[in-house]
Amino acid sequence: MLASVVLFLSAVLLFLFLFLTHRAKDFPPGPRPIPIFGNVLQLNLENPIADLERLAKRYGNVYSLFFGPRPAVVINGLQALKEALVNKAADFAGRPQDLMVNHAVRVKAHAPGVILADYNSGWKEHRRFGLMTLRNFGLGKQPMEQSILGEIHCIIKLLEQSVGKTMNPQMMFHNAASNIICRVLFARRFDYEDEFMKFFVGLFQETSKIINGRWGMIYDSLPMVRNLPLPFQKAFKLFKAAHEKRLEMLAENKKTRVPGKPRHFIDSYLDELDMRGNDGSSFSEDQLCAYILDLHFAGTDTTANTLLAGFLYLMNHPQIQERCHQEIDNVLGGKDEASFEDRHQMPYVQAVIHEIQRMADTVPLSVFHRTTKDTELMGYSIPRGTTIIPNLSSVLHEEGQWKSPHDFNPENFLNEQGEFVKPEAFMPFSAGPRMCLGEVLARMELFLIVVTLLRRFKFVWPVDAGEPDYTLVFGSTQTPKPYCMNVQVRKTVA
Repeated sequence: MLASVVLFLSAVLLFLFLFLTHRAKDFPPGPRPIPIFGNVLQLNLENPIADLERLAKRYGNVYSLFFGPRPAVVINGLQALKEALVNKAADFAGRPQDLMVNHAVRVKAHAPGVILADYNSGWKEHRRFGLMTLRNFGLGKQPMEQSILGEIHCIIKLLEQSVGKTMNPQMMFHNAASNIICRVLFARRFDYEDEFMKFFVGLFQETSKIINGRWGMIYDSLPMVRNLPLPFQKAFKLFKAAHEKRLEMLAENKKTRVPGKPRHFIDSYLDELDMRGNDGSSFSEDQLCAYILDLHFAGTDTTANTLLAGFLYLMNHPQIQERCHQEIDNVLGGKDEASFEDRHQMPYVQAVIHEIQRMADTVPLSVFHRTTKDTELMGYSIPRGTTIIPNLSSVLHEEGQWKSPHDFNPENFLNEQGEFVKPEAFMPFSAGPRMCLGEVLARMELFLIVVTLLRRFKFVWPVDAGEPDYTLVFGSTQTPKPYCMNVQVRKTVA
């Protein structure tokens, strides 16, 4: 009798699964899902990028996968990504709300921040507020430039202490990027050994690998394991601790705040909150805490990992580094410091920095989107509420879009006259209305840091380090494997 019941229940569960994972006639094709797991076991959970490319070759640039019973559509290549994220932007601008990243970051159920918020009036007003406030604090202008240059002086001091030695640059770049965004958020910088700095930099590095790594995919595919004591629980504990630290920072800030005279992002948000009162808007102190985390995370990890990839490539392409040295010396001459405006006279350096971004492939799968209505893409019908995975990695390395799609080559961004050009396929910040909020800040940071450091130093691959490994460690943000560098003061500025 018991065996019959078990057999009957198993048959019912199998039927339900097959029904739930059935692809409609016009839905994008894809591999057959496995009961309970969907397609998750058919992907390399350490790094699925190669598997996603393999599936695109078989099923086309728009195909579907199942994470458990939940369908997702993977979009590959410039044509499909442009149609979805730009031409039909509003249709594809939503965010899924039931993934591990949502549950981990959203300590308060009604405070998703701005990056993970769904496409609605609350997101739109927070996006507008963020853009306006960042501009008010000098985003893309000279005040921000001076803040970045100030942090670069701290990097220079560390590098000067390492001249003639071998050093690991990982924490240096993460600390510097964190401090630059902290100047906007809190109007202060932190010593690199400060506990606040250590906690948040460690949080960003660790959780980015959990959320989009093996355990994140298991969490998203198998809801029945979510309460088990598995490694993804560490991310929840870290984000809870981060929320408590942000509340402490907010309380400390209120003691010295003068309403109407904002010193930084937090003050500006609180002024906005005072002005709105109880108007029923989405502005709240919990939302402010979530927003701070968004900007701090996005402003730290992506820039730092791009710099790490950049200096790995520059050390192992000394002829490219030398050509950068020459152009920087010619353009800057006797100037004390570089300016963001100098980029217009440095086509080769511009090409190198953009090629670094392309090869760094820092956010390979963007942040997942969700359809806001029934829509179509490349002839396929996609229902409202479908999770969308924009494979930015595919377009950054797409055959036919680049002179050298798989190799580090600044010529990808130079025309026959040696002028800097930016191909349409360059979209490391994504595209459309969900494009990275801090793109201007990131571009300014990368240019000023790379130019200032290359003007003063030469970076050399250690002779005993063996062959460089360009393999990226997968996560919501990708990073090169840890490496060391030798630092030499350039004779021209000694």
